[in-house]
Amino acid sequence: MNQRQSMSAVLTSLVAAAGLFAAAAAHAEVPLKTADGVLVDAQNRTVYTFDNDVAGSGKSACNGGCATAWPPVMADGGAKAEGNYSIVTRDDGMKQWAYKGKPLYLFAKDAAAGDKKGDGFKDVWHVVKP
Repeated sequence: MNQRQSMSAVLTSLVAAAGLFAAAAAHAEVPLKTADGVLVDAQNRTVYTFDNDVAGSGKSACNGGCATAWPPVMADGGAKAEGNYSIVTRDDGMKQWAYKGKPLYLFAKDAAAGDKKGDGFKDVWHVVKP
C-alpha cells in the first residue's frame, strides 16, 4: 500500500467513526417531546410522574408489579442529563429518564397515542406538563 492509499484508508476510517459517533450521540438524546401541552415519548404516549417518588433522590419508588402497570421511560446506556432531564438508576440497575428530578413512566392501559387514562390515577399519578 502506498502513502496515498494509506491516507485514503485512514480518512475513510475517520469518516466512518464520525458517523458512528453522530449516530450514538443522536440515540442518547432525550426521547421526549411536548404534544397537546403534555410530555410524550417518541410514539406519542403520555408520560407520567408518581407522587411517591422524591424529586432529586435519584431513585424510583415504582418497581416490581408497579413497573409492570407503569413502565419506566428507560434511558439508553449512553444517555446524558440535559436541561430539566436527568437520569435515575432503578433498583435493577437500569437507567430511567427523570424530569425536574422526578422519574418518568408510561401507563400500560394507555392503548393509543395521546391517551391519558392514568392522569389522576389513585390521586398519585399525573401527566407531565412542561
